[in-house]
Amino acid sequence: MKLEDLQTRVGETIGTSEWFTLGQDRINAFADCTDDHQFIHVNPELAKDTPFGGTIAHGFLSLSLLVTMMHSAFEKPEVQMTVNYGFDKIRFLAPVKSGKRVRAHFKLLELAEKRPGQWQQKLEASVEIEDEPKPALLAEWILQHMV
Repeated sequence: MKLEDLQTRVGETIGTSEWFTLGQDRINAFADCTDDHQFIHVNPELAKDTPFGGTIAHGFLSLSLLVTMMHSAFEKPEVQMTVNYGFDKIRFLAPVKSGKRVRAHFKLLELAEKRPGQWQQKLEASVEIEDEPKPALLAEWILQHMV
């Protein structure tokens, strides 16, 4: 699929990822990578006495998994390279408890050729938590594509 073919889908949900489990091993590994060992993430015994009732994933862990979830959500356009340009908005709306499954829904908000061969894409990403009423996060994600 050519990138410019996506222009007809602006305003539409373009894909939903497969379910992804956020287990304690992954949460602990993320804590080690980021040096964020707050007990609500890594100590199940202490975390059980919090309003969460157990450990929860770091918000930034859930956010970082958007790349993984995007790969299973929709067909990738034919590009030479894609780079993460950043976010216009990120909101962490609900905690993801250890062991819960999440998936992301992607809506195409914008797609424009900024320079010849360079396209900017803005996606709304909503990360759903299985059997929970509120999403884990809502973000407006900007990607740059070189064709």
